[in-house]
Amino acid sequence: MIIEVLGVGCADCVKLYDNARKALEESGRQGEVLKVDGISGLLKYGILSPPALVVDGVVKCSGQLPSAAEIKEML
Repeated sequence: MIIEVLGVGCADCVKLYDNARKALEESGRQGEVLKVDGISGLLKYGILSPPALVVDGVVKCSGQLPSAAEIKEML
């Protein structure tokens, strides 16, 4: 499982990355959490409102800051 956190380096992007790492760890699943900073990552998925969470190439949320528990449900 590949989890990408897309953003421009803002505080919400950092928090989403931390929440995603925590969710993956708590889920007990194998995977990797990647932090993708910059416009190119956002454009790749057509994201207009960072931060965004992408799981295995599927955009799960954009412009939101879900908790670790909410992310765990998305996995």
